[in-house]
Amino acid sequence: MQLGFWARANKGNGATEKAAFEKVYRLFPKLTQILERPSGVLSGGEQQQLAIGRALLSDPKVLLLDEPTEGIQPSVVDQIEDVIIGFKRQRRFAILLVEQGLHFAARLADAYVIMAKGAVVAAGKANELSPEEVKRHLVV
Repeated sequence: MQLGFWARANKGNGATEKAAFEKVYRLFPKLTQILERPSGVLSGGEQQQLAIGRALLSDPKVLLLDEPTEGIQPSVVDQIEDVIIGFKRQRRFAILLVEQGLHFAARLADAYVIMAKGAVVAAGKANELSPEEVKRHLVV
């Protein structure tokens, strides 16, 4: 798997690298079961967990998650949601979540921005997002 490459690319030394791996493996225990598999043969959920894990190895200030639930089975979506909730509680970095799954995004977001054709058409606090606002911009 490609975690070792990413840790070395981010100038991790042995102890730092091991601690970083342990954090990622605690978040995504499934990755410990697939250590020897090439990333190209992993399922969509495994690839998404690996991608998030790789991003965490760089100790980000902002974590960009671009549709982390797309094409992933519900149990893995739940796990990713739990991980994101944990990140929010820790407040170690900002999270920018790009997500078409409204219910998933609404459970996690502090604020929202709705875009159409590359332009912001609505923005505000997540708890103030009304069903009417969603319907106005929702494409079915």
